[in-house]
This record gives sequence, C-alpha cells and structure tokens, in this order.
Amino acid sequence: MQTIKYGKNILITECSTEDKFLMISDVHWDNPKCKRETLKKHLDYAVQNGIWIVINGDFFCLMQGKYDPRRNKKDILPEHNVHNYLDAVIEDAVDWWSPYAKHILWIGYGNHETAIIKNTETDPLQRFVDLLNYKNKTDVQVGGYGGWWKLQLQHKKHATLAFNVKYYHGTGGGGAVTKGVIQNNRMGVMIAGADCIWMGHVHELYHVIDGQESLEHHSKRGYFIKHKYVHHIRTAAYKEEYGAGDFGYHVEKGRPPKPIGGYILSFDTAYETDNGREALLLHPTFTQVRDH
Repeated sequence: MQTIKYGKNILITECSTEDKFLMISDVHWDNPKCKRETLKKHLDYAVQNGIWIVINGDFFCLMQGKYDPRRNKKDILPEHNVHNYLDAVIEDAVDWWSPYAKHILWIGYGNHETAIIKNTETDPLQRFVDLLNYKNKTDVQVGGYGGWWKLQLQHKKHATLAFNVKYYHGTGGGGAVTKGVIQNNRMGVMIAGADCIWMGHVHELYHVIDGQESLEHHSKRGYFIKHKYVHHIRTAAYKEEYGAGDFGYHVEKGRPPKPIGGYILSFDTAYETDNGREALLLHPTFTQVRDH
C-alpha cells in the first residue's frame, strides 16, 4: 500500500478494490475524557483485519498549556502535567500509536492542532508523524485541514477505478437539530467531482447520500443523462464530555451525549449496464464502528 502526497493537501492512495479503510477523526488522544478503550478496540480490529487507518483532524487535544484560557487541571493526564507539556504528549503518543503505525496512511489537521501552531509556533502533528515514522520506519503522511484523498483502486480484472474523497475537518458548532448536515449541503454546492465529502469537528456520526444529475456526451453514443451519488460522511469523536450530566463546559452549554466512533469504507464491484453500455462499476459501503 502506498500513499503519495502532492503539494500540501492532495493524497493519492494506490490500492485494491478489496482494501478497507477505517475513517476516524476527533480522537483528542491526550484528553482524560478520550475513550481509549474504545479507540484501542477499533484500532486493534483494524490491524487484525488488515484495515488501513486515516484520521481527519483533532488527533490531539492539547488545551492545557499556559497559552490556553480553557486550561483546567482536571483535564490533563498526570504523565503530561510536566514542564515540557507539549513534548511529553507527543512522545507519549508516539509510544502508544507505534503498534498501529504500519496501518496508518495519513493524518490531517484539526482546529486543535492549528491552534498550537498559532499560539506556540510549533507544529505538533508534523512532529508526531516525523517521530512515529522515524521510530517505526513507516511513511505516514500529513494532510491539510482540508484537501483531497484519491483512491486508485486496482481490480482483479486489471481495471483501475477511482474514488475521490474531499476531506475537511469542519467548522461551526453543528447545531442541536441539524447536527451539521446543513454544512454538508454547503459543501455539496462548492465542491465538484467528489464521490465522498468527509468531515468531523462537530462530534456527530452520520452518512447522508445526495444524488446528482449531469449532462454527458460520448463520441459514439451522443448525449445522455448521468446520475451520480455523493456520500456525505461525518465521523464522531473519541472524547466523551457529557458524563453524568452534572458539571462541565459541555453540560453548561446544554449539549447532549454524543456518539463515539467512525466508519469503515469498503467496496464492491459489479458489471452493470451504465447508460447503454456494460461497465465495471464501483459501489462503496460505509459501516459504522461505535462504542455500543
């Protein structure tokens, strides 16, 4: 498996139609509220079943430095409550994630990573990936806050199929009613050519499908109408903030318990009639992985 990075935020993965991918985001790994048991369960499942791992932002939380007005002593793990806080988190993370390094393809930025770059002038995600690769002799790539992930899927019949994912960590607060789906509608208007639009950030978990119609032309068949599906994926977090609903920022803001988990992307293929001709078509499947 090889993932090649073009520029700052274009990732091309050459793979097989039989490969599978665990899509997660908002891990907040260093936060005491991160459900590491669930995270480990999902990562172990991926390793045991040969599933590749991709992470769309907020890998770290990193809110306990003196630069952050949100810092709170109860929100830092004892092993990270030291004078070199950022170094301790990154080095500890490298040790914890090393068993999974050979299965991680890429990690993108979230607002928690970009806040560290802005406030401390160091890049925690790049530092983590560099150390992880050095220790494990791997080639994990760093994506952008947003970008494109193109899957070049080799079929056993020697056909190559493409699946284009527009990834973007996310923006806004999601909304108690819409849960961020309105942002998918906005992305659907501004993004062209995506088979899947993937976001995180608002700690929701859903899969919404939009249909599109286009006018196409073929030199032999002339004009025809083509239908296409765009899959909108929102991956949740691994940080559980609601607890018993007694105290905390999440509770005071009136926010509900949030789902935990992500999706496994897999593919089926079939020869079907497509606008009057027999063609090999790609059918993606998104399977939820969650805490219960």
